[in-house]
Amino acid sequence: MPDTKISELVRMWVDGWVVSRGGSDPIAEPWGWTIDVGQSGHVARHVLPEPSEGDVRKIAAATSAPGTWLKLFAEDQAVLPWVGPGWRCGLPGFLMTCRLGPERPEVPAGYTLTAWSRGGVSRVLVRTRAGHFAARGQIALAGGHVVVDQVETAAEHRRRGLGGLVMRSLRGSAYEAGARTGVLVGTPEGRALYSSLGWTVRSPMASLCYEPSDARPVS
Repeated sequence: MPDTKISELVRMWVDGWVVSRGGSDPIAEPWGWTIDVGQSGHVARHVLPEPSEGDVRKIAAATSAPGTWLKLFAEDQAVLPWVGPGWRCGLPGFLMTCRLGPERPEVPAGYTLTAWSRGGVSRVLVRTRAGHFAARGQIALAGGHVVVDQVETAAEHRRRGLGGLVMRSLRGSAYEAGARTGVLVGTPEGRALYSSLGWTVRSPMASLCYEPSDARPVS
């Protein structure tokens, strides 16, 4: 895993992400992959594991559809000058990996945990005894690895170990399903949690969205 190329890790992430989100099959490009997502604010995404200025400029210049995203595995400040007006920078991300093993975490007092799988995606839901939402997360199995996605803890339930509970539960389920490697792209906030659980940062990721001023809704 430490010697795996970033391009290979990104492809692993892409393969699991499309299963998790129901995206189209990735279309191979000379510079990476294009994925149709099909949402109003996320029509499609272009994923470049090793972005070059020339490729990014060409893609940006050819983009006319609002809601088109660029996922560039580089620092924000390095790639932002390569796109023109109409592009905004989203939250930075961090490509992270870990080795999987058997895990059976305990559920904290006052909470319940429900887990289920469907369509290649396994989900974990944590609620209070009264049934209120507390935390969630999901994984998508793709070959010998899983992609962790959409991990979330409600604001009023943070710092109670629920994020760790979700992550350990998902990793345990992945291991039982035969996966041995975990891949994710985390936010700056999530990076601290994942690092504490043994995940290693492999690359930064910049997220750029085409959102020209004339395409934004009038408030």
